[in-house]
Amino acid sequence: MAEEADDFSRAFYPFLHKGASQPQELMKELGFSLMEKAKESAEVKTRFFEESKDEILAVSLVLARSFHRGRRMFVCGNGGSATDAQHIAVEFMHPITVGRRALPVVCLSNDMAMITAVANDVGIEHIFSRQIIAHGQAGDILLGISTSGNSDNLINAFDTAHRMKMVTIGFAGGDGGRMAQLRAEGLIDFCLSVPTSSIHRVQETHVALYHIVWDMVHEFLMHRALLEE
Repeated sequence: MAEEADDFSRAFYPFLHKGASQPQELMKELGFSLMEKAKESAEVKTRFFEESKDEILAVSLVLARSFHRGRRMFVCGNGGSATDAQHIAVEFMHPITVGRRALPVVCLSNDMAMITAVANDVGIEHIFSRQIIAHGQAGDILLGISTSGNSDNLINAFDTAHRMKMVTIGFAGGDGGRMAQLRAEGLIDFCLSVPTSSIHRVQETHVALYHIVWDMVHEFLMHRALLEE
């Protein structure tokens, strides 16, 4: 493990291994590395939003129409994407902008008793689909988040939601993985994938994405003519 960490450090921070740097020079080099990462993050976001603008607006309108009709959204993910799912639920249910109403969103990653029961008794690949079977209805929304797009429990959840005639939305990274394949087959309604292999850049862009979608949903909710088409 220590050897792997050293290999990573040598690959991404080679200047740290060229001999003993003076503190001032080391801080300068790390500062340069910091700014390069910040620039890359901004570039990835800008490219993603430019390329995905139309689909993001389409997703936001579908969400607004579903909420307008009294439906709910369910969100889920694993690891860091689970915390993103929880963040989304909080943003929608507890809006911090004055004048914007609370919307019903349930994070399926939160119920540890249910998750561990299903994982123990049936398998971790079913932890989300079992909850969707119990709570979901036709016209509700499932939003699944995965940096790779390949999580088995999300793929099963999308399959369940599709069969229940729910709206299905995936946030992914890279080439979209299996989520993108399901989208191509018509088994997921939308798949927004951040085109980078960096998990950090994917996660950073997902955060920006769901905040912007939240904002667009509320903008659409103020235009009744669009909601009732």
